[in-house]
Amino acid sequence: MAIRLFIDGAAGTTGLEIRERLQGRSEFELIVLDDAQRKDESARRDALHAADIAILCLPDEAAKEAVKLAEGSGARIIDASSAHRVAEGWTYGFPELIGHERIANAQLVSNPGCYPTGFLALVAPLVRARLLPADWPYTVNAVSGYSGGGNALIARFEAEGAPAYRAYGYDMAHKHRPEMQRHAGLVHEVIFAPAVVPAYRGMVVEVPLHLGAMPGGPAADALHEALSRFHADSPVVTVAPAPGPAELLLERSAAPWDGMALHVVGDRHGRHARLVAVLDNLGKGASGAAIQNLNIMCGLPETTGLRL
Repeated sequence: MAIRLFIDGAAGTTGLEIRERLQGRSEFELIVLDDAQRKDESARRDALHAADIAILCLPDEAAKEAVKLAEGSGARIIDASSAHRVAEGWTYGFPELIGHERIANAQLVSNPGCYPTGFLALVAPLVRARLLPADWPYTVNAVSGYSGGGNALIARFEAEGAPAYRAYGYDMAHKHRPEMQRHAGLVHEVIFAPAVVPAYRGMVVEVPLHLGAMPGGPAADALHEALSRFHADSPVVTVAPAPGPAELLLERSAAPWDGMALHVVGDRHGRHARLVAVLDNLGKGASGAAIQNLNIMCGLPETTGLRL
């Protein structure tokens, strides 16, 4: 019997990409609302209560509303918004970090944010291994394709006279920061410097490290080896060989990709390192992660439908 699946917010960028990854998959029966119904509270409630699993591709407040509408339904929920990423009672949907079994058995799963996905894949394993200190003041520099900013930002970057570069988050209160701190097990909040470039999709997340100033002076080679061991069994996350790339590029017309590549680059003196994650903000950073979690929750091979 097919699993009944409702995507609340299916008309948005993340929802549309989830739909694309589900094409031809007979394991699921999609519950679809027409344009007249998709913002109707009663119709959404009925769809949520009819579903075995619902994926929320909504703004934060609308996602919280959807969870309330689903109360009493028994539907399992994957929330692609940032509304529940540090909320009690929710399982953080990053199987490489928290384990597949927890997601497989979860009722409520919160998809990681796109930027935190890169940061956490790099930093969390190294903090757990005690190679990086939990009480270090970490900085995250990142650039993303403009599709992650929703319809308004997409229109801005696709209009005549579009910006070549957009830096933001200068209020130091970006909503991804609590997620990064919590799930990496850090003492201090991170300094997060995000930017958007004129590419539709793609993302580079970088954590610069002054290894020589850290307790114990960890070596870049040791960081690379630890990340390689941690992600060795992942079919989605790969750790690129050392010594690292001469350059990293985001292509303006890149194809959808649901994987993530990690790099560790150290200087010849062993005092500095740059941890770098490359991913698709709409892939492992959003829709691909939702499909990966959906597969795990349904007892299916986790890479089914993914673009790797």
